[in-house]
Amino acid sequence: MPTTATRDALLQRLADSGLRSTPQREVVYNVLLDQRDHPTAEEVFARVKPDLPTISLATVYNCLETLVQCHLVRAVNFERSPTRYCPNLRPHAHFHDEQTGRTFDIDLPEGVLSQVNSVLPCGFDASSVEITFRGLASGAPSASTSGTSAAVPAGRTAEPPRSPATAQG
Repeated sequence: MPTTATRDALLQRLADSGLRSTPQREVVYNVLLDQRDHPTAEEVFARVKPDLPTISLATVYNCLETLVQCHLVRAVNFERSPTRYCPNLRPHAHFHDEQTGRTFDIDLPEGVLSQVNSVLPCGFDASSVEITFRGLASGAPSASTSGTSAAVPAGRTAEPPRSPATAQG
């Protein structure tokens, strides 16, 4: 359930962009905040439909585009896959599990983005950096635990490590 502060932030960002709040934008934004699992537009559409039965997929796409343009969510793209949407605006990386298709936020240690920027040649100035890891997330929380993808601290596993006896079996 969205808080008053969250709603106020949405209203302010929209107003700053010369836009107004609509029930569709609010519901789409709340869906992204309620279940932070990097859904596609089609997944957002399915989640919004019970609250707004007459909403169209085109309207969901338009709402998502507005939220991205207002810097309320990030569009996350993986090669040849549908765009996913992330409401986590803190600097972080993503881990894309190639087996399950799930995406996880990975907290970055302080200073990592500065170090990455420092490798750029003289005269290059990056406006943004996106770090995406791909592979298998064997230590990830199961989808049934909370339905969300919580941020995983850098250098830590999402679950306690298995003992050598169980890791091989």
